[in-house]
Amino acid sequence: MKITTAEFIISNSVVSKCPQEPLPEYAFIGRSNVGKSSLINMLTNHKNLAKTSGRPGKTQLINHFKINHNWFLVDLPGYGYARVSKSAKETFQKFITDYFEKREQLVCAFVLIDVRLEAQKIDLEFINYLGESGVPFCLIFTKADKLTRIKAESNVAAYRKKLLANNWEEMPPYFITSSESGLGREELLNYIEQVNNDVRNSL
Repeated sequence: MKITTAEFIISNSVVSKCPQEPLPEYAFIGRSNVGKSSLINMLTNHKNLAKTSGRPGKTQLINHFKINHNWFLVDLPGYGYARVSKSAKETFQKFITDYFEKREQLVCAFVLIDVRLEAQKIDLEFINYLGESGVPFCLIFTKADKLTRIKAESNVAAYRKKLLANNWEEMPPYFITSSESGLGREELLNYIEQVNNDVRNSL
């Protein structure tokens, strides 16, 4: 897939106010500071489409970006560490679950995971939540440029082992990426294009 247009549409914290167009949506979410904004900018080839920050927890709203006029990329708040008040965190955790449970246009969630780290309890809990809620999802391992290819693949294999031990029958689809080098960009965009085609063919 070649991305020719990427435009910001709306930010809000109420799922009912999300765009009503019947276009497929792909939601990006992960722990704070996992490199989500950098990945979105790399995928769309726009330097500042998603706001990057050295301060974790920058994204606190549901952000919709329309891509190629025919699908939405949705940037969701990170879960886990964020320097916000407890009440604010509870609010956006609520609209995160509202989004996943009510948003009919959602066709796939991408859960971002820092490939340098061992499996984190909060990531596994969120993955289990998506599985129990019946939300289609893939894993995106970020920051692969910080490791050798062999070490990155070894860490992914360890993650697979952890999931299988956690009663998963198989590893969800996954991608190994780097916002610095562009690793995984083509594979991820091709996957989205294939899902878009499947959605159109099913109508």
